[in-house]
Amino acid sequence: MSVPPGQPAGPEEAAPLPGCARHPDRPTGLRCTRCERPACPDCLREASVGYHCVDCLAQSSRGGREAVTVAGARINAKPVVVPVLIVLNVLAFAAMAFQAGSIQNNAASEVFYQFSLWPVGVAGGQWIRLLSSGFLHIGPIHLLMNMVALWIIGRDLETVLGRLRFTAVYFLSLLGGSALVFLLGAADQPVAGASGAVYGLMGGIAIAALRLKVSLRPVLIVIALNIVLSISIPGISLLGHLGGLALGAAATAALVYAPRERRVPVQAAALGGLLLLLVVVVVTRDLSMGPIHCIADRCFGG
Repeated sequence: MSVPPGQPAGPEEAAPLPGCARHPDRPTGLRCTRCERPACPDCLREASVGYHCVDCLAQSSRGGREAVTVAGARINAKPVVVPVLIVLNVLAFAAMAFQAGSIQNNAASEVFYQFSLWPVGVAGGQWIRLLSSGFLHIGPIHLLMNMVALWIIGRDLETVLGRLRFTAVYFLSLLGGSALVFLLGAADQPVAGASGAVYGLMGGIAIAALRLKVSLRPVLIVIALNIVLSISIPGISLLGHLGGLALGAAATAALVYAPRERRVPVQAAALGGLLLLLVVVVVTRDLSMGPIHCIADRCFGG
């Protein structure tokens, strides 16, 4: 789902979409607000009024202020964080499959046992599970669905937010999903997957679309369909999805709506506040579970 910056094309250009002036093979509904030529997300930069294409910027500004995205980051033509995250998830899956001796039954591995989100284990002092579980998947279909969604949604959001800010949104979303599972989920039910982080990106791209005045309908339809699937398909953690969605939307809102004059300190304070909130939730839940007793490598609260 593309959420690029720029000005939506008029109704007369609804179908088919014109190609970008610099990249004719990329259909786009956006255009430069200065020359009005069609432009893809990679060719648009935030200006004082609207968004200008890179050609207009090259012609009109020498030594001027560097153009940035609505979040205050330089736009990078090629995403870097998203491919790295996909590689890490695939490597974790390969390690699980190798240990289990099975691709389909990879959850029977020691890696899954040691690093999946098992609330009782988290309360037993293994907080690393809140993070590590987001890189583990149960079966190849689970991995494929999450990685495809990460690639499609993540590339556009990384373009809008920039690498560092995108990374912050991703991991806050991951931890948001894990924290809600830890808070309200079954204490002895292991959970794994990047879905919480991916749902956070869905929430983030919806907020970015709202900020950039791009139609929200396609984004909201995708989110609604995924929530319906989370409810209807057994074994899917709805709590993880909702927690990730909420944190991703909140974190992205803090980034794209921060005032330009005080953008960086406001963004840092907001993201720090969200992280602090998650820590408070985790500590509160941890204390409420009481002492953890372990017998034969299995732990129980109470």
